Amino acid sequence: MSRALPKYNKRRVAIIGGAAAVALTGAIVAGTALAGETSKSSGNATARTLAAPGTITCPDVASKLPAIPATAQAEVTRNLTLLQTQINEANKRLVDTVGQGGPNFVNNAILGPLKDKRVATVNRIATAIGRTAAKPTGLDALAPCTLNGAGAAGTNTGNAGGNANTGKGNGNAGNGNANANTGGNANAGGNAATAAGTISCPDVASKLPAIPATAQAEVTRNLTLLQTQINEANKRLVDTVGQGGPNFVQNAILGPLADKRKSTIDRIAISIGRTAAKPQGLDSLAACTLTK
Repeated sequence: MSRALPKYNKRRVAIIGGAAAVALTGAIVAGTALAGETSKSSGNATARTLAAPGTITCPDVASKLPAIPATAQAEVTRNLTLLQTQINEANKRLVDTVGQGGPNFVNNAILGPLKDKRVATVNRIATAIGRTAAKPTGLDALAPCTLNGAGAAGTNTGNAGGNANTGKGNGNAGNGNANANTGGNANAGGNAATAAGTISCPDVASKLPAIPATAQAEVTRNLTLLQTQINEANKRLVDTVGQGGPNFVQNAILGPLADKRKSTIDRIAISIGRTAAKPQGLDSLAACTLTK
């Protein structure tokens, strides 16, 4: 026959049970906190050991050129710009493929093809100059490029590859958004993007005199900038199609573009004028027009 517990025994059992519950809860909280700290710590450790792809660096060609005849200037500038484009593309490929291939992947898949492209481009520059002046020699030596600042290739290859893939995924998503937006604009505006027209500007390179070798690098930089300014203006033209009143394009795009071009052209004239006769009248090339 069971006996009822005295009151004080019941009270003691309740207290002991409550203490056990508190202790268990504390253990769970402590365990959770420790788990969180461990996860955070190992996450930081992983982030610190991710491999960096480095950067591709190439010898500067513009500064090694002799005086460029005016008749060759446009072609030389085009190819100097192409050299920079090739480096940009190689650096992008370096990031997109980080963690891929074996130890010679970068040299075989990126640096090697880049060198071949640069040899062909540098030879076109030499040929263009050689048509009306002494053809420069030895420029092929400027074709090879190097990889600088690369991280530890074997560390956390899986994580590095994962980051690279994530970046590519974001890039693709961005492209998808761009396509969606472009398509949307076209549908909404009834081929409005096509109707936006194109901005055309006078060619500056073909109007320059012979450029001293000491000014070549700066002139090339600014000629490249002129093209960048046109590209940006054309993009803005498409992005803002249908906005503003009848003078919107002139006030918001063509006017600011002319101001930028004038400053850039002035820098070109000044750089030539340091060691040769400063070209005059280049400001007349600053204004651009909208061609439908």
